[in-house]
Amino acid sequence: MRASACLLIALVASVLLPRAAFPHHSFAAEFDGTQPVTLRGTITAVEWVNPHGWIHIDVKGNDGRVVNWAIETAGPNALARRGVRKTDLPTGIEIVVKGYRAKNGTATANASTLTLPD
Repeated sequence: MRASACLLIALVASVLLPRAAFPHHSFAAEFDGTQPVTLRGTITAVEWVNPHGWIHIDVKGNDGRVVNWAIETAGPNALARRGVRKTDLPTGIEIVVKGYRAKNGTATANASTLTLPD
């Protein structure tokens, strides 16, 4: 009987846990370390969330088209330990991102460095 109660509690807890706790992934699962990319663009949004933060930037291509890129960063605590605060990334500033492209070919990258205007 006690084992059944523990199993029921575990089942209920797994259903009630936030879905954000499950999608964590390794770098190699989504990004290609052989495809470096350097992007210069204007910040359109910042998602200060776990397990990874996201910076969205508008990047103007050589053909003049503007593409909104989603840039994955470390989580908020890891960024804070590196001296990066959410207030350092206001909408409208231009940044340079060096990182690696997503394997699926979308306008998504994983950041290795961020260079702010100052």
